[in-house]
Amino acid sequence: MTQSTKVLALCGSLRAKSSNKGLLRFAQANAPEGMIIEIADLSAIPFYNSDITEVPAAVTQLLAQFAAADAFIFGGPEYNYSISPVLKNALDWASRAPNNALLGGKAAALMGAGGGMGTSRAQYHLRQVCVFIDVHPLNKPEVFANAFAGQFDADGNLTDDKIKDGVKAQLAALAAWSLQLRK
Repeated sequence: MTQSTKVLALCGSLRAKSSNKGLLRFAQANAPEGMIIEIADLSAIPFYNSDITEVPAAVTQLLAQFAAADAFIFGGPEYNYSISPVLKNALDWASRAPNNALLGGKAAALMGAGGGMGTSRAQYHLRQVCVFIDVHPLNKPEVFANAFAGQFDADGNLTDDKIKDGVKAQLAALAAWSLQLRK
């Protein structure tokens, strides 16, 4: 019997027709056998503030999703050579759990669609964040897509076969990496 892998996917873009959401939707629809991918809704998550004494319902739900996940997919655009505030904020909330229980020791895959180099600098910065929060991203395969070069349709859906193959390969590697980390 194959051990299942529960994956929480977080998108650093809130746009409905985001190419980054398109990457995550494609991943969800093409997850390998035994992998279940849930895409988190980050639209109602307020900015982390330690003065908030009553955790909002949307945050409580997100933290429960982090707790249930064996691994993560972080997908998002590149803003000013870095991670989008939406994605960083979700990680900031999760990182406040006692003993880093929601993040520590879990595997992650990074992917993104943007201009030029397709989020390579944001992904590098995200890797730096992962060091501190003790999340273990895959080194390879990497998924960088150009959101403006015809790899997505007008609704943000992935159409490029090379990128599709890269996402599928990354998902297979994530399943193996997550299983190895959980042993």
